[in-house]
Order: sequence, then structure tokens, then C-alpha cells
Amino acid sequence: MGRAEERRARQRGGRRAAPPTRSSGTPSEGIATGGRAAARKAAARGKKGAKNGKSGIRRLFTWKKMLGTFFALCLLGIGAFVVMYLMIDIPKGNAAAQEQSNIYKYSDGSVMAREGDTNREIVDLSEVPKPVQRTFVAAENKTFYTDAGIDLKGTARGLLNTLSGKGKQGGSTITQQYVKNYYLDQDQTVTRKLKELVISLKVDREKSKDYILAGYINTSYYGRGAYGIQAAAQDYYRVDASKLSVAQGAYLAALLQAPSQYDWAVATPTGKKLVQARWNYVLNNMVKQGWLNQSERAKMTFPVPKEPKADPGLEGQKGYFIKLAKQQLEKQLMAKENITQDEAEARVENSGWTFTLNIDKKKQAQLEKAVKDQLTKQLDPKKRKVDRNVQAGAASVDPKTGKIVALYGGTDYTKHFYSNANRTDYQPASTFKPVILAAALENNSQTQGGKTIGANTVYDGTSKRQVVDSNGDKVGFAPENEDDHDYGKQVTVQTAMNQSINSVFAQMGVDVGMDKVLETATKLGMDTGKLKPLPAYTLGTMGASPIQMAGVYATLDNHGKQVTPTIIKSAEQGGTEFQMPDPIGEQVISREAADTVTSVLTGVVNDGTAQQSVQQNPTRDGRKVAGKTGTSDDNKSAWFTGYTPDLVTSVGLFGEDYKTKAQAKMYGVGGEPRVNGGGFPAEIWAEYTFGVAGKNTKFDLDTDQGAAVQPTWTPSPSATPSSTPSSTPTTQKPSQTPSQTPTTTPPTTPQNTPTTSPPISVPPTTPQNSTTPPANPFDPTGDQ
Repeated sequence: MGRAEERRARQRGGRRAAPPTRSSGTPSEGIATGGRAAARKAAARGKKGAKNGKSGIRRLFTWKKMLGTFFALCLLGIGAFVVMYLMIDIPKGNAAAQEQSNIYKYSDGSVMAREGDTNREIVDLSEVPKPVQRTFVAAENKTFYTDAGIDLKGTARGLLNTLSGKGKQGGSTITQQYVKNYYLDQDQTVTRKLKELVISLKVDREKSKDYILAGYINTSYYGRGAYGIQAAAQDYYRVDASKLSVAQGAYLAALLQAPSQYDWAVATPTGKKLVQARWNYVLNNMVKQGWLNQSERAKMTFPVPKEPKADPGLEGQKGYFIKLAKQQLEKQLMAKENITQDEAEARVENSGWTFTLNIDKKKQAQLEKAVKDQLTKQLDPKKRKVDRNVQAGAASVDPKTGKIVALYGGTDYTKHFYSNANRTDYQPASTFKPVILAAALENNSQTQGGKTIGANTVYDGTSKRQVVDSNGDKVGFAPENEDDHDYGKQVTVQTAMNQSINSVFAQMGVDVGMDKVLETATKLGMDTGKLKPLPAYTLGTMGASPIQMAGVYATLDNHGKQVTPTIIKSAEQGGTEFQMPDPIGEQVISREAADTVTSVLTGVVNDGTAQQSVQQNPTRDGRKVAGKTGTSDDNKSAWFTGYTPDLVTSVGLFGEDYKTKAQAKMYGVGGEPRVNGGGFPAEIWAEYTFGVAGKNTKFDLDTDQGAAVQPTWTPSPSATPSSTPSSTPTTQKPSQTPSQTPTTTPPTTPQNTPTTSPPISVPPTTPQNSTTPPANPFDPTGDQ
């Protein structure tokens, strides 16, 4: 067949034959080979079509394109940085220009005080000893003398933290910190951080290292309102910067990490450990850098700073108000803007804030007068040295609004810097007992005998009685009642609260579960985060402040809705008001539980440890009162926290050695054998409260338990609280005056004197003023 005929045959067949291959063989073999090749190509095209989507993704994200994109972004970033570097100049220092006075007003709008002149004195670096200069380098930036002024890793980490909302994480060089302090501000924004980077590079190029270090130590904030090393040296050690020792310089350098937390005068035990660790870190770095001899380092001891000196114009109680207002605002700035404490302080100090406080002039004056009349006038330091060792603190709160309407921080802010109203280093003692009862009621807890705990539940009031767990095993805790007094085995919870019987509440705490007790305490406003659920805390052996305890009792008074005491009515800066959180929070315990505790606490006033000072006070004028006394171990603190329907006030007396500031015993103060909560604290409370409280004389209580809604009565001597009745008669401290329903045995002995009268108890169901004799509440199956 000729080529033409072959071509025509292919056309007639509707397809074109493959051309012969160049391989050897016959034409037919070439045709076959070409067909197979065509088939393979067709199959390949089919597979390619099936995988077209996947191949498209691969073509889009090839390693070449990804690498190219990365380099393009790097070039873009470098280009942007170059542009920024060219456009941003070193600005004029603005730190001094931004300083403005803070203004503080009473609740009625009248000006209380102005706080403004910055405590700063610039000193030349030559006036600071070289070893002291190096303490700051060792603390903050060991490569300061050799670096280019920036830390790229630290800055990148800071940018990422800012973008992710984690706040400041450190990593800045001394140069960057100086630029932030002097040329910029404390805002945590990406723009500010980029400016900081550029300006730091330029400052490092144009200024000497000594110039930068001098600027850093002269502009940094050291706490106590002190800016710069000279002011800090005076405030902490009463010396000029030129006279600082290396050990003292290391403390000031350590302070810069957290000025308030590390200030020895106000630091918590944890804060003191942290600053000592930081101090050691600074000195050890100096040894590593060859700036300090190891033998000299070994001889150094921690240089405890002097007590703070108050600023002029903050005498009396004003300094305590202002300090608390700044602390509360700083706390909210830290929470809302995710900044550190030192950054929050820098935002508040001398920054043009106008504070209007909740302090009521009339109530404040009455509180100060009550402390003077009931305590200060009773003290005679010349006659009794122990009278020098007494500090008073108080906080008064409106339970409906959470406003701190009056506050007593100490004799004078210029003489006693530490606020006694806000200190948490003393035990609240038995004022914690209502929290245990609240936890029992809220959790519907039961005794060892399976009885639900309430005002009428029976406990064993024997002193030093061993507390047992749910298995009946001793837990190794047997607290002594006051004066080691036995109240017998037939004591109701109401009577136990009235007489503050330790053995009853120690067992109750274990019955409820100390984890639940601490959980309830936290809900009510106490700081219990680091406490372990130990039975010993039933005696109130943790730390608490009058402000905290006022908040706890205000929450009870407010029917279980949380009250967080606040001194700030409003805080404005530049015409913009900072929104403070609502002091009234959510329902943290049920109304019935809160109201039952209030009802029980009225018995403490009418028939218990506060009877003489409060119930019998001639100015009471029929007002209903609930409250609790407290006296700590070794008589180092004494409390009365009480409330009417419209005002809650916590008063604490604290034994503090007037020289060493260590905790001291108050035996003999004011000529009294012992300072009890029912003494000076309750007397201060009564004069203040009855002088300013409204005429609302009735608690609105949703409960059928407690002394406020049930009469007291004397149980039959044969009543037994357990299946194994006691063979000894019950002894009990009686009240000084008849209760709402007089007992059959009128009391004749003074308060705190043990007698053999049977316990005053409360039946569970008999209404007040009922003429029907109440049923015996003591069940023979009994409870522990």
C-alpha cells in the first residue's frame, strides 16, 4: 500500500495513525509502539485531571514561593523599619511635662487634699559610687556597656505579648527603659514599642553609656512616691545617693522590678522573700561580672530599709484615704489594662487624677471622736509602757452600696505610715466564727450524729475537747476555750456563738469540711487563696483586715449579695471617668443562710460577749444590732465587727511594739488584765455607730432560726445531747441582762465569770412571744 492510500485509509477510519517511530523494525511494529505511547499519555492526562485540585494547592504553596514570600516580608519589614528610623527623631523629654497634681475630694465634693510636687532630685552620675551604679546594671542589663541599646529577642517577645494581650513580660535593656521613662509613656501598644526600639538605637548612638545610665536611675520609680535614686536613697535609708553602700544600692536596684511588692515596710512575707532573692541575684551577678569580690559579697547582710516618711499635707487620716484610693485604682488598672503593678503606679502617681471619695465628713468625724473617747483617753504611756503598743484600725461600710463612709488608719499618717484599716497581718480571731456557721447553713451540713446544723443544734462545749472526723478518729486538734472554761455537753450553736466557744466551732468546721469553710470565706470577701483546709483556722488564725471583715459582715447584712468595700466614688483623668466595678456583686450565699447568721449574731449583743458594751449602751435607742467579738491568741489583737440594718463597722485593736513594730501582747493595756473584743473595740463601735446610724431598727430577715426571731429559754437539766449522757452538770457563762424571754435563773455574775447555770438555748419552732412552752430540742441520739 502506497503512502497516499495509507493516508486515505486513516482518514476514512476517522483517526490519524501515529507516525512511524525512529526505532528499527517493521512499519507495523512502529505503529503499535506509537499506539501504546499515546495510550500512556492519555492515561496520564486522566490522572492529572483527577488530581487537579491537589496539584493546584501544591503549585500555590511550593517551597520556592513560601521562601520568596518570607524574604519579601523580611524586606518589607526592614524597609518599614528603615523608614521609621529615618522619620522618628529623638523627642524632647516629656516626663516632667506630664506630671500633674492629683486632687482628692470628700463625698460632698469639697477638696480634701492635693498631691503633686514630684519627689525627685536629679543627681550627676559622678555622685553615685561606681559599685552602686553597677548594681543597676547587674540587676537589669548585664550587657549594657557592650550592647547597641536594644534587645531584639526581648522586644519581639514584648510585641507578641502585647498583641496576644499578655502584657509586659520584661526583656528591655536599660536604654529602652530609660527611653520609655523619659521620652515616651507606659502604654502597652505596638506603636509605642516600635518607637521605643528606634529611639533606643538612636540614643545609644548619640549618647554615652554614662549619660543613659544616669538618666535611667534618675527617672525610674522606686515606690513610696520617690522618683530617682536620690529621693529613693533618702526615703529608704535617710542618706544621699553618694553615701549608699553596695548592699543598699542592690536593694534599690531590686526594687525597680516591683516597687510596691518589694517595699520592706509594706511587703507580705512572700514579698520579703522575693526581694531578698532579687537582692542576692543582683550581688551574685556583680561577682560573676568581676565587679565585686566574693569575700566582700559573703560578708554582706540584707540592709533593712527605714520606715517610710509621709508626704507633707497628708497628716491625720487623709494620708490613709489617699493611699487606699490609689491602691484600689491601681488594682483596677492592672485588671482592665493587663499591666504590671509598677506600670499601674506610674499611671496614677502625679498624673492629674481627680478622686472623689466615699468618705462622709460627719461619719468620719464621729469615728475619730469615738476612738479618742473610748481608747486614746484611756491610755497612759507614762504610767504603763504597754499602752504605747496599741494600734487601732476601723472601716465603716454602707451594706447597700459598698461605700467606705469612714475609715481609721491609725493615730496619724505622718507618724504611722502603715494603715491599720487595711493591714492583714493580725488574726481576726472569733470574728471568723460566723463564717463557719454560714458555710454550715449554705452547704446544709450535718453533725457527726447526722443532724442538720442550725442555730439550735447541740454540741459539746467542753474545753480542750478532741475534734474528730467523720470516722470518729481524732484529728489532733483540741482547742482551749477562753480561760479554759467548760460549757458542758449541752450547748446549742446559738449559745456557742453568744459565748464564743472554741470547742464547738472547731468541731463544726470539721463537720462542714474546712475546704467548704474556706470557700465560703472567699465568697464573702476574705483572702484565703493560699490557706490549707486545716482545723486550726476555725479559731480565725489567718490574717485579715478591718476592711475585709467589714466586707464579710456587709455581705451578711446585704442578705448574701457580695459587698466589696470601696473608697472611690469616682476617678477622672483629663475629663474622662474611669469606670470602677460595682461594689455590689452577685448572690454568693443564699439569703436564708445570711439572714440566719444575722439572727444568731443578735444574740451575741443581747446575751453574749458584747452585751455590756453594746446592748446596755444608753445611746442604743432600741436599734437592732448584730455582731461578733474576737480576741486572738496571746492577746495580740481584739475585734468587734457589728452592724445595724444600714451600717457595718469593723474595729480592730492590734498590739504593735512601738520601737520594733513587731506584734506585741496587749495584757495590761488601759489598766485591763486583757483586751477583749467586748471591751475597747465594742465601746468604740457603739459610740460611733449609735452616733451616726439611722433609725432603721429592724432587720428584714428571711429565717425562722436564731435569737432575732426566737426567744431564749433554759432547757431541762436532764436533757442529754448524746446517747451517752454526761454525769456532770452543765456549766455556762450567763448573760448579764435578761434575754428577750427571761430565763428562770436570772444572772447575777459579771461577764466572763463562769457559773454553773444551765446553757441558754433556742428552740427550733417556737415563735417569739409564744405562751406555749417550747419542746426540748435535745435529741437522745445526740451529736458530737
